[in-house]
Amino acid sequence: MVKHIILWKLKESITAEEKPAVLAGIKANLEALKAVVPGLVDIKVNCTGVLDSSNADLMLDSTLTDAAALKGYAVHPAHVEAANTYVRPYTEVRLCFDYEEQ
Repeated sequence: MVKHIILWKLKESITAEEKPAVLAGIKANLEALKAVVPGLVDIKVNCTGVLDSSNADLMLDSTLTDAAALKGYAVHPAHVEAANTYVRPYTEVRLCFDYEEQ
């Protein structure tokens, strides 16, 4: 299994009033990918209960069957659409950590 972890920081221009809807949109649309992307075993977006000690606003925690599935996920049309519509317009920092579970 391969883990694909992403941390994002929202753009500073997003207001406190806008933030809940932005986070909900990211969460719903990324988690919906589980039903359509081959090899995507599990996907969760964590964006609630974030402690003040964090320097990221949300985290994607996903599991894929193997490295080939991760490559397919990256270019899958549903993933590209979700990322371009619900993630990239609202985030300014992205960190990625991919690893193979032992």
